[in-house]
Amino acid sequence: MPTILLVEDDPTLSEALRYNLEREGYVVLPAVDGVTGLEIARREQPDMVILDIMLPRLDGLSVCRILRKESDVPIIMLTARQDEVDRIAGLELGADDYVGKPFSLGELLARVRAIMRRTDRSPTNNREVLDAGGLKIDTGSRRVWRGGGELSLSQKEFDLLTCLVRNRGMALSRDVLLERVWGYDFLGDSRTVDVHIRWLREKVETDPGKPLYIQTVRGVGYRFDLAQP
Repeated sequence: MPTILLVEDDPTLSEALRYNLEREGYVVLPAVDGVTGLEIARREQPDMVILDIMLPRLDGLSVCRILRKESDVPIIMLTARQDEVDRIAGLELGADDYVGKPFSLGELLARVRAIMRRTDRSPTNNREVLDAGGLKIDTGSRRVWRGGGELSLSQKEFDLLTCLVRNRGMALSRDVLLERVWGYDFLGDSRTVDVHIRWLREKVETDPGKPLYIQTVRGVGYRFDLAQP
């Protein structure tokens, strides 16, 4: 059964979320502060983290930053703040989605189900090796090499790169990338694509400021194609 780490210091909300997540078939690991949540995440290796921003001892943004350096576990941020800056900060730090308080329980459960479907890591026999301009992508082992050296990509970065390479030469809009990489039922916005493209360029490109592989198509989105040096 999938395991969800729930880091929320409001006991009423935490209990309500725990009850409903367990009814959905998830095992819920509760934590009431950021330090405890981080310890549980490292020890139990959950399938997902639901993380409040405003937490005692260690705030949610700091927990997200630390977790993202250690793992590609899906993270949903909860925030009572209405300031867009906090939401952007969560995405910048690697959160997969965010939900503003107060929120509909049905909406949160839908987001959880959607992310769980997209991050299913069940073994597959559909192995494919893609070669593109010095990049080698093995979809079976989910590994990427550039010039003989292996790159360390997160799950979403790998999926995004694979989608772009499979559609080499085609301009893909942010909405198309959201649908193909995050899923048609993703409830976030297009800035998620821009953030992950920036991270991907930092790992794939020799000079992220002058990308060789991932080209920006103004007013549309992105295209994988080799630029002239």
